[in-house]
Amino acid sequence: MIRFENVYKRYPQGLEALADINFSIDQATLTLLKGHSGAGKSTLLKLIAAIERPTAGVVLVNGENVGALRRAAIPWLRRNIGMIFQDPKLLFDRTAFDNVMLPLSIAGFPPREAERRVRAALDKVGLGDRERAMPITLSGGEQQRLAIARAVVNRPTLLLADEPTAHLDPDNAREVAKLFHEFQQVGVTVIIATHDEGLYAGYQPKRIALAQGRQVGAAS
Repeated sequence: MIRFENVYKRYPQGLEALADINFSIDQATLTLLKGHSGAGKSTLLKLIAAIERPTAGVVLVNGENVGALRRAAIPWLRRNIGMIFQDPKLLFDRTAFDNVMLPLSIAGFPPREAERRVRAALDKVGLGDRERAMPITLSGGEQQRLAIARAVVNRPTLLLADEPTAHLDPDNAREVAKLFHEFQQVGVTVIIATHDEGLYAGYQPKRIALAQGRQVGAAS
């Protein structure tokens, strides 16, 4: 489903974020990106979502070279990708329901179908009874679960998460890790940049290690 072939990413002033990255990820797998801060994990996720483009090499998603996509085609790519960040990036002037509704409104879903999907996503992450809550009233773990609901409400085939448990207490972190595993079990490809791979030890993930922008060993 995802393949990197001799991928490099250089930023202005000569900063090399990634160098000679090669791996493939099959559909419906759980993959961990490991490495120190600044190792290139976030950049790698951004290349998959076409937020960044490679300086050299090829990034394939479902056989499509996403680094060569026309700008107008990128929104169509992202309709099949859910993205989750350390900062949930919630809209604090909107309810939990309205935060999750936003991607469907942008995509033009019929209102009745959109409402059904939002409630199903909130139920999945354990927030079915908090749909009218404002984000400020939710705990850190609930805010992150709300961000996950928003990321999956479009039913993406690919879920990208950048340190999604970094600011959570151990119990909430385990709950979030369990959610990612459950999505993988129903056919979603899940890629997580994390410092805490122990959270996923029981789920037999694939691992890709980075150090100073380079791949350390083969993907395992």
